[in-house]
Amino acid sequence: MNTKKIIIAIDGYSSTGKSSFAKQIAARLGYVYVDTGALYRAVTYYAFTNGFIDRDGNVDESGLKSTLKNNNITFKAQEGGKSNTYLNDANIEKQIRTLEISNKVSIIAAIPFVREFVDEILHKFGENKGVVMDGRDIGTAVFPNAELKLFMTASVEVRAKRRFDEIQQSGGKDTYDNVLKNLKERDYMDTHRETHPLVQAEDAILLDNSNMTIPEQFVWLDKILLEKFGLQMK
Repeated sequence: MNTKKIIIAIDGYSSTGKSSFAKQIAARLGYVYVDTGALYRAVTYYAFTNGFIDRDGNVDESGLKSTLKNNNITFKAQEGGKSNTYLNDANIEKQIRTLEISNKVSIIAAIPFVREFVDEILHKFGENKGVVMDGRDIGTAVFPNAELKLFMTASVEVRAKRRFDEIQQSGGKDTYDNVLKNLKERDYMDTHRETHPLVQAEDAILLDNSNMTIPEQFVWLDKILLEKFGLQMK
């Protein structure tokens, strides 16, 4: 049983496997996993279903800002270590994973007051440490003093293939070319937004998993956790 509690911040590009990696790290350390991407997706879903962002990506920022604070986004644990995302007591886990929401999440996530709203939620989770969070600016903006920061990347073609396979397995109908286009657009928006763009923190450890299996990634991390913090995963 690990008694040492640290904050592990995992940033990186879309479809690098950040969430899956973070979930397994948390489970093996007995830590809490916080899905920051789901929070932004939940805000995007709220904005889209309430007419604050249209299909072309135009945003009614004043309308969104005036109502966003009245919403409650939470996670509820499920069997097998998974969790579902809830918006005001409604389970929206499936809805926030659609391509419609994926295409708009970077637009919503670039809005400063949205990031402030999400950051407040994240800081509450991090108060007692013993958490693993993944996102775009966890190690640079949300928890700049996190004890361990990882930055995950992979070639855009590898990431597109991973995302396309996920969509196919869940019964989706999208094409590889559309997924690749979406990823390239998200990469550009994430790295060029004015507020907290995606960038590797100076003290983050780079993990390029283009040609790594999941077991190989854990062997790599096991060494870091043991050498730096005396932590061992199950």
